[in-house]
Amino acid sequence: MLSKKTKYGLKAMAHLARQETNKPVLIGQISEIEVIPKKFLEAILLDLKKLGFVNSKQGKGGGYYLAKEPKDISLASLIRVLEGPIALLPCVSKNYYEKCDDCPNEGVCSLNRVMIELRDSTLEILENKSLESLK
Repeated sequence: MLSKKTKYGLKAMAHLARQETNKPVLIGQISEIEVIPKKFLEAILLDLKKLGFVNSKQGKGGGYYLAKEPKDISLASLIRVLEGPIALLPCVSKNYYEKCDDCPNEGVCSLNRVMIELRDSTLEILENKSLESLK
């Protein structure tokens, strides 16, 4: 299940993607329309800015806007930065691999095989869907 941080981050990014132009949008506007707590949204957008997904402009006419075209931002990349690994077990993660403490041999672990299949199916969808698909 996605955390609220990830859900809110995806909703905020979709909101920014729906803007006609790359005109900055105030946090308060996103918060109100998307029903996201403002303080939480501020922290999420700061993280996304540090990671290069959004930019901001201060002062009159300021706010947040996408740093890239919506079609160039995969859902997989957003979920990874907001949530962490997409895989359900550390032993099948492509980017955050860790051996499971309770598994003596991944090669014969039936759970490992199923989780690899699940990871691959999930990635197939998330890597081929962009922020454009949430508009």
